[in-house]
Amino acid sequence: MTDRVIIACAVIIALVYFYGTAQIPTLQIGDPLGPKAFPIILGIALLISAGLLLAEHLKDRKSAAAAPAESQPFEWRYLKVLGLVAAWTAGYYVVLEPLGYVIATTVFLLALMAWFNRGRWQMNVLSAVLFGAGSYVLFVKLDVNLPKGVEAVSPVSAGIIAAVDVVFNVFNSIFRAF
Repeated sequence: MTDRVIIACAVIIALVYFYGTAQIPTLQIGDPLGPKAFPIILGIALLISAGLLLAEHLKDRKSAAAAPAESQPFEWRYLKVLGLVAAWTAGYYVVLEPLGYVIATTVFLLALMAWFNRGRWQMNVLSAVLFGAGSYVLFVKLDVNLPKGVEAVSPVSAGIIAAVDVVFNVFNSIFRAF
């Protein structure tokens, strides 16, 4: 039941997302892909994810048909976890502007991963920091304006961004050679 709800919600969200993407005005000058390319890619990825989940659900359903069905009682703790994640996400949106994208995203992910992936601190910290910094660099290269927050006043963050920019330019020049 839960998988079917998730699949249906993912498809509905993707369709609404595609509708919103279609409302983005297309410019006659500039990049031929325009501002719609990235949202379309995300919408397609969401539909593919829903399709993969549907395939897994159908496969599990076939194997479960052979086994006797057991009814599992509803556990309220799942609703509590869902509420806590929703509250934590709302808090993330509140602190995103004042703290900045990298700090807020890293702390947000680290807390969620510490809860859902307990006992693996090194992997959690590494994943949260790399995702926060990596996605920031990707969005900067795509000219997406992200909240700078306290990062804007830190000379360390300016140095890190400059170093990443140098590395990006080196890789860019290497790939252009091919």
